[in-house]
Amino acid sequence: MITSLKADGKSEYEFLSSLKKRSGEVDKQVTETVSAILDDVHERGDTAVDAYTLKFDGKLPQYREVPRDVINDALTQADPAFVNAMLNAVENITDYHTRQKRQGFLTTKENGVIMGQRVRGLKRVGLYVPGGTAAYPSSVLMNAIPAKIAGVEEIIMTTPPLKDGTPNQDILVAAALCGVDRVFLMGGAQAAAALAYGTETVPKVDKIVGPGNIFVATAKKLLYGTVDIDMIAGPSEILVIADDSANPKFLAADLMSQAEHDRLASAILLTTSERVAQETAQELARQCQEMSRRDIIEASLRDYGAIVLCRSMEQAVELANELAPEHLEVCAENPMEYIGRIDNAGSVFLGHYAPEPLGDYYAGPNHVLPTSGTARFFSPLSVDSFIKKSSFIYYTRDALEQAKDDVILIAEKERLTAHANAIKVRFE
Repeated sequence: MITSLKADGKSEYEFLSSLKKRSGEVDKQVTETVSAILDDVHERGDTAVDAYTLKFDGKLPQYREVPRDVINDALTQADPAFVNAMLNAVENITDYHTRQKRQGFLTTKENGVIMGQRVRGLKRVGLYVPGGTAAYPSSVLMNAIPAKIAGVEEIIMTTPPLKDGTPNQDILVAAALCGVDRVFLMGGAQAAAALAYGTETVPKVDKIVGPGNIFVATAKKLLYGTVDIDMIAGPSEILVIADDSANPKFLAADLMSQAEHDRLASAILLTTSERVAQETAQELARQCQEMSRRDIIEASLRDYGAIVLCRSMEQAVELANELAPEHLEVCAENPMEYIGRIDNAGSVFLGHYAPEPLGDYYAGPNHVLPTSGTARFFSPLSVDSFIKKSSFIYYTRDALEQAKDDVILIAEKERLTAHANAIKVRFE
């Protein structure tokens, strides 16, 4: 069911190398299809969006934009226990992200120079939310809340309609709770194009965030530059580091929590305990029988899962930094001693009682994380993802006179005489 191997300096790296094949180049046919959709929506707007909705979904939704009273009704009619759980999550996510908020600054010098930096939220952001069977209201919270804290003026959400043409009610509940301004029933690459270019009814946004299938991900990639995007998301992944104190039952459950996302998802255990390795494999086989997405879990574990027996925790940490996983659990007796050594991970979960789903839904840190090894240089979605910064400079005549010779010299070294002249003319 899952590969087991010993870290011998070769086997583990061969396995890690094989994982990279999951995130290869997008099929050329997908890119061509998406490119044609983007061009069509750019040219024909809502007419093109409707045509693709009919083609892919079979019918048009009840309305293109969800009326505000429908959104409000979804909240008032929702299961109170669900609303309460979501409100608790909102509180935690808001508390965490509020601490990320940046302030501008202004500095002055004795010669009259004034410099500074302004920090402002983006004007309008588009949030793509999958619908149907893959509807994730938690993604609405994780994307919309930091945007609001950053000062984004307007959040436009697109989500595919259900088969009967209505919106997913759980998605609407999440939208109502975190202040999404407008909701449009459209999905796929055509929705990303509508957000990027604008249509007769959908306003053009400055940035598109949120998960989607291969067509949405490809659309976002192709639209980058026309708009900003959050990141190019690959298949989900979890890496667990465990010593002999770890509970194999917990480890198996945590590995499956990510394996159930996708057949391409990766779930890996690095452990120093042969007992833990063997019992975790047994627990995976046992617990998997009871899971609703058993086929997906089994395929994921078979093709991209592994239990690796390491010589030491230091070796396990080294391998973790090499893989740079999206989610990293440290299930050890003293997990805090390792946090300073972990350089490459999207989000780190410490101890036996901080399972990855806690971060997906509730704890506070964002669950939109870099995948496919990009945690080496990318960061989780945050308030910073929704701001823009600009600098300002004020010089007096005396201050410029003090600097003019240096500026002129540098400009002339670069043979940019007009640059130098813009300084010189002020002192002729």
